[in-house]
Amino acid sequence: MSIQAGNKMPDGVFKTMTAEGPKEVTTDSLFKGKKVLLFSVPGAFTPTCSGKHLPGYVNNAASLKAKGIDTIACMAVNDVFVMNAWGQSANVGDKVLMLSDGNGDYVKLLGLELDARAHGMGSRGQRFSLIVDNGVITQLNVEPPGKFDVSSAECALGQL
Repeated sequence: MSIQAGNKMPDGVFKTMTAEGPKEVTTDSLFKGKKVLLFSVPGAFTPTCSGKHLPGYVNNAASLKAKGIDTIACMAVNDVFVMNAWGQSANVGDKVLMLSDGNGDYVKLLGLELDARAHGMGSRGQRFSLIVDNGVITQLNVEPPGKFDVSSAECALGQL
């Protein structure tokens, strides 16, 4: 069963790239005492993810932060090196924290995994967004298969 609004985010670990190399990011350090907008994409460099989803958050970062978001984070079931390269190619800078859920462990904890084997992509995460306030989910937006609407930055702005 997938998580719901009102649930506490489960404990887990992501990876992100730093100047010193790959670094672990715990959910405690990500969510504790902060308001975080976490969005998930099925895969880095894929058409909708690269053309609409990530750019929407990059372009709206200032507006989201003006409405109280401390951290905007993008997660995908890709390795930390791919997430870093994707972030660089999209010029995310410090606007979006690029998080690797390399083995898909965290999306499984959330109950939001996606079987993308038909597309040669294995197990991935569904397209979704979460607004998390001090570790508790206040908004959960999961896209139906093949859609991109409720997990967009524009939708998140309307929910804040």
